[in-house]
Amino acid sequence: MIGLDTNVLVRYLTQDDPAQAKTATRFIEQGAVRGETFYIPTIVACQLVWVLEDAYGFARPEIQAALEAVFRTAQFQFEKKDQLWQSLHDYKNGKGDFADHLIGRIAVDAGCELTATFDRSLKNSRLFQLLR
Repeated sequence: MIGLDTNVLVRYLTQDDPAQAKTATRFIEQGAVRGETFYIPTIVACQLVWVLEDAYGFARPEIQAALEAVFRTAQFQFEKKDQLWQSLHDYKNGKGDFADHLIGRIAVDAGCELTATFDRSLKNSRLFQLLR
């Protein structure tokens, strides 16, 4: 198994830099042919969302589709994949950032009843308690 950094995954998905995109694509596709798996840490999933949103201006539905595609890719392995899927569901159906929803899911899995926040966009989530 080989870990993937955010920048490799971004180049693979966006194909924005011709040289790096070609290298990333070749690396991942040749690895897949050899039966390699690629590990994507949870923080890379968060960074991917931030980069696609902030640097590339992707809209929320585009980011959701990109995450779904990445999560469904057979040669990609994840830290806590169930948390990622649940967080994506929360992100699709609520407000707040993907990372916020992931924080809530991580806290629940750690035994927390909820996560205290000042983030008003999370006021309707059952995973959070809005502090005033």
